[in-house]
Amino acid sequence: MNDLPVSPPPAVEALSTPVPSAPAADRSPLLNFFLDALIALVILLVVSIAAGMAWGVIRGFQLVLEARSRGVEIDPAQVAHQLGQPGAMAQLLMALVSTGAAALVVYFWRRRATAAERRESWAALRHPGTWGLAALVAVGVFCFSTATGMLADRLDIKPVPTNLSLMSDLLSQWPLSAVLFAVVLAPAYEELLFRRVLFGRLLAAGRPVLGIVLSSLAFALLHEIPGLSGNGVLAICQLWLVYGTMGAAFAWLYWRTGSLWAAILAHGLNNAIAMAALYWFGLQ
Repeated sequence: MNDLPVSPPPAVEALSTPVPSAPAADRSPLLNFFLDALIALVILLVVSIAAGMAWGVIRGFQLVLEARSRGVEIDPAQVAHQLGQPGAMAQLLMALVSTGAAALVVYFWRRRATAAERRESWAALRHPGTWGLAALVAVGVFCFSTATGMLADRLDIKPVPTNLSLMSDLLSQWPLSAVLFAVVLAPAYEELLFRRVLFGRLLAAGRPVLGIVLSSLAFALLHEIPGLSGNGVLAICQLWLVYGTMGAAFAWLYWRTGSLWAAILAHGLNNAIAMAALYWFGLQ
């Protein structure tokens, strides 16, 4: 799945796999890219709303049972008033279910890997160079985001990522769950959706650069949606730059190694470094 020179060095040659041609039925890869993204967005929104409603029902029953245990009658209006907002763990579970549902449905429905692709991916993962590139990309992405944050701070641009408060609460209350979500589950689902499905469709059609640009834009938009935080225009642009660069780096790694596992490893390692920095130094 790489576009390599004709005679790469031996250490790199072992990583190279041919770029698959676009399926005969996929005569409109760009249209299908946006269709994939739209389907994933609809599933994400529907499942998020359903999960929120489910939390509200469960929380409502808890409030009623707690009131009855104290011998107090409570009416529906009071229940609705006392619901409040989901806690950190509830938000984590809702994000996990909605993101996972979107990634898995679109993957199995729209761009499921063939047996040959799975064999090539595992073969690339067994090569030491794949692990080295994954580590290099992870560290490079973290250094770039840190440097960008420091520069933005000097320019008096102080963005607050939408998920920063949630991750801080999770680290303080549920550290193991936070690590499992950020280092294992979220990278797997996000790479499946953004790199395998979205980027992979245009890569297979022979348009990798366009695939990197569009999938990275989608990745950045999902992580920082305008209006969901108090960030100003410049702060949002700085976050988009960080997330977009991150998405481009992981897409390049997938393209370069031919293994989605390499992108998942790099994504998970980057998140692990960021969480360690947040925990020990309070860095973003």
